[in-house]
Amino acid sequence: MALASLLAVAAIVVVAVVGTTSGSGSSSAKHGSSASATNKPASTKSSPQSSQAATAAVPILIYHVINVAPASTSLSPSLYVPADEFTSQMDALKSGGWHAVTLDQLEAHWTHGTSLGSGKPIVISFDGGYASQYTTALPVLKRLGWVGVLNLELDGLSPSDGGLNEDQVHALVSAGWELDTQGIGATDLTTLSPAEARSEVAEARQTLRSRYGVPGNWFSYPLGHYDPTVIAAVQAAGFVGATTVLSGWASPGQDRFRLPRLQVLGGTSSSQLLSQVDSAKSSAPPPASYTGSSTT
Repeated sequence: MALASLLAVAAIVVVAVVGTTSGSGSSSAKHGSSASATNKPASTKSSPQSSQAATAAVPILIYHVINVAPASTSLSPSLYVPADEFTSQMDALKSGGWHAVTLDQLEAHWTHGTSLGSGKPIVISFDGGYASQYTTALPVLKRLGWVGVLNLELDGLSPSDGGLNEDQVHALVSAGWELDTQGIGATDLTTLSPAEARSEVAEARQTLRSRYGVPGNWFSYPLGHYDPTVIAAVQAAGFVGATTVLSGWASPGQDRFRLPRLQVLGGTSSSQLLSQVDSAKSSAPPPASYTGSSTT
């Protein structure tokens, strides 16, 4: 019996030792697996981003007042596009696969290859600074998920022409619109001396940036007039580029300070607009100077 008892105790000890060893091994395996996962080098693969410039040409539209022309106005009646026409045009562009982008986005695309999203990009710009750009154009573009580019005349427009107030301009910026400038007033810069032109344009950019807290990278020539002296003044003020009132599509191979735009006039149907946009693609680049007649 004593021998049997000793054998029983020995068996118990063996079982305990084997169990402990097995458990320890299992635990080590688990910890080893965890350590292996922890120490595994993190993937260095990043989301693909293009570092190459893009070459896409993009149309830029110009609008002024989104309203019916009043009986008396200092502005050409042709620059009044009624709200229903504007809405129909934007819907037609959307249906045609277009989507609105800003000039800053376009520059990033051209310079760094930054994506402009799927579909066909187009810039919807508004000159002057009319209240209808806030009251009428903003809701239409917002419904489509689009933003516009406002080229603001910093002296403000006369009440009779329905100018934007500062609160409305701030609201457009808050809504994601790009804010650029058409200068301090409607001064034809080609009539000024080089020093006067430089001063006028530099003041416009400084005022735009300080008053509204925006980059203010783009200039729109007042009356659409420009020449090498005016272009030099715009460059000296630190603008990235400038837009004209001459028809065509903007492309990265063009002079950034002579980008073409397509004016949209009152009475233009949706189908006519789509046709005009398509036809403008084959237009010649803007010339070195333009001081001819303009409806702006």
